[in-house]
Amino acid sequence: MRRARLGVGGFCITAVALTTALGAEREGDAQRGKALYDSRCTACHSLDHSRIGPAHRGVFGRHAGQVVGFEYSLALRRSHVVWNARALERWLTDPELFIPGQKMGYSVPDAQDRADIIAFLESPGAR
Repeated sequence: MRRARLGVGGFCITAVALTTALGAEREGDAQRGKALYDSRCTACHSLDHSRIGPAHRGVFGRHAGQVVGFEYSLALRRSHVVWNARALERWLTDPELFIPGQKMGYSVPDAQDRADIIAFLESPGAR
């Protein structure tokens, strides 16, 4: 039986395929993310004002459950999560699986939509 040998290019293609299969972060489009945020998130959230959900301006690097004046679930306050791209990816995929007992009943099923929303929240316009 003959084994196929992978050159450097074959290794890179294999590594990219494996990384993608394992759920690596996607490249996000902040402009598309803003449009998605405006159409999907603003019923409950705003960048600057808490509504049904907390304000999102400056979410990157912030500890979960820390917006002053917003009433968070006990689960979120005790979570010790610091919001970054990976944490937001997990949160938007399935908030209840990520932090059981939280109150958000909405997820973003499409991986590219999540990446775009995260790119927007990380952009200077949302900081």
